[in-house]
Amino acid sequence: MKKDFAHPALEVQKDKPLVYTAMSKHLFYYRMFISVFVLENGGVPLNPFMVFDYFLLDAVDRDLVREGNNNLVKRCDEIWVFGAISNGVLAEIQIANEQGKVVRYFAIEKPHKIVETTKDKIELEADMADMRHLL
Repeated sequence: MKKDFAHPALEVQKDKPLVYTAMSKHLFYYRMFISVFVLENGGVPLNPFMVFDYFLLDAVDRDLVREGNNNLVKRCDEIWVFGAISNGVLAEIQIANEQGKVVRYFAIEKPHKIVETTKDKIELEADMADMRHLL
């Protein structure tokens, strides 16, 4: 007697864009709120702080994690930038731009209040203030 397999996952197969969530280390504690935001707004989050935690707690060379992040950026459909731009986020934006990816910008007003903005209005971290022209 053959039984058919059934599972709820088989009923929810809508294709959605894979979204790389670019954010500064200063937003590490917002990582879950950001992933929820992407899911609720039609994307599938590829959140580097959920994949690699914080540089895998330095168990490997940081450049291995950076290379992993860069590969995720290249494989995603879009990159969504959250909060003030750090030097690492700027590098990810440049990789996404070179690949012709959609780049969207979001300000975080509160953990539960994320609003879309423009690259002209997005904040840059203090040491990046003179780099806006690279966005």
